[in-house]
Amino acid sequence: MGQQLTNAKGEQGEIDVAELQEWYKKFVVECPSGTLFMHEFKQFFGVQDNHEAAEYIENMFRAFDKNGDNTIDFLEYVAALNLVLRGKLEHKLKWTFKVYDKDGNGCIDKPELLEIVESIYKLKKVCRLEVEERTPLLTPEEVVDRIFQLVDENGDGQLSLDEFIDGARKDKWVMKMLQMDVNPGEWISEQRRKSALF
Repeated sequence: MGQQLTNAKGEQGEIDVAELQEWYKKFVVECPSGTLFMHEFKQFFGVQDNHEAAEYIENMFRAFDKNGDNTIDFLEYVAALNLVLRGKLEHKLKWTFKVYDKDGNGCIDKPELLEIVESIYKLKKVCRLEVEERTPLLTPEEVVDRIFQLVDENGDGQLSLDEFIDGARKDKWVMKMLQMDVNPGEWISEQRRKSALF
């Protein structure tokens, strides 16, 4: 009998007890205090010396820190892994929105989105107008302008959660750009292979 979790297709799946125990063992080895601190989280992603990337990772950390105590405990860790590895698209988009909404006012304005896009751009350099590799890179400003042009339905210069989710669902390019959050599921899976923590 396992814990009910949601898989990548949005279906309920089970995580077996052995996997959960393995996650716990790895968590305790890396975090003997029972909590993961911001500096450890940054170290895990290797962004200590990259200011822009570190800011993005700090926003990601805060989004995973559900109780706001500036640490990630084991339950928050499991919830984070469940979200990025097995969560439904809507839940992932809501989480991404929370990361992007730096001031927590429920809307994303152009400066907030530009700051995130610039950070991610420096991390991955993935901003392409088309899927093809030979397409020239867009600047972060061009990415933000295009997202607002396609997604800001009421033209108020801010993206609400509904606009954010609807825009991502309606346009593949917008989805790719809004999920440009360096695909935490892919990052975490890659880091799990390299680190004892994940």
